[in-house]
Amino acid sequence: MGFLFVLIVGLIAGTISGIVGTGSSIMLMPVLVHEYGPKQAVPIMAVAAVMANLSRIMAWWREVDWRACAAYSITGIPAAALGARTLLALPSHAVDVAIGIFLIAMVPLRHVLARHQLKAGLWHLAIGGAVIGYLTGIVVSTGPLSVPLFLFYGLTRGAFLATEAASSLGLYLSKSVTFERFGALTADVAIKGLIAGASLMSGAFIAKRFVLHLKPDAFRLIMDAIMAAAGLSMLWNAVVSP
Repeated sequence: MGFLFVLIVGLIAGTISGIVGTGSSIMLMPVLVHEYGPKQAVPIMAVAAVMANLSRIMAWWREVDWRACAAYSITGIPAAALGARTLLALPSHAVDVAIGIFLIAMVPLRHVLARHQLKAGLWHLAIGGAVIGYLTGIVVSTGPLSVPLFLFYGLTRGAFLATEAASSLGLYLSKSVTFERFGALTADVAIKGLIAGASLMSGAFIAKRFVLHLKPDAFRLIMDAIMAAAGLSMLWNAVVSP
């Protein structure tokens, strides 16, 4: 039943992230932590995130801005590997607390970034890739940060979804390889990640028909609710876990 619940949440998370560009890791991570513990949940989610981003690229292939993707990935990929190595050195409770606090803090930070209406260029994407890549290696998902960065660059709808996914793909691949090299990504963990990722991929294709109809206000409300609920769930797990 627990595994079936992972698949159901994965399908819902994949659909929502396929609409708003992020949120699959934020929604699915607390469920994976509950089922498998934080040390297994993070590499499982890394594998699933690779598949989720692949599905968004496939759905919007013609819309990818490859210059923006290259600028972001060239610094983000090595930074994600460094962040993943840092994560493996942390105790499980610290992982739960770090992820929970990060997700909750993203709610007000996203509003601050949105109010300033900044404009980003390729250099900003490169700098942002380094910072966000390192954080991605540690806290499983930094969509709330990468989303405004690509929006500030001027991407919208399909172009935004495809480019953000293509850029994030390299980060999650780097993270997964790092986990494998240091023994955290075993065959069992990889299989669990592939199955969870399959549900995320299915949701992404379901979402495509809804993308053009989502209003900006609805997007903001969905993201705030997802981040707050997931962050509180992670903190609760850290408190009640033995």
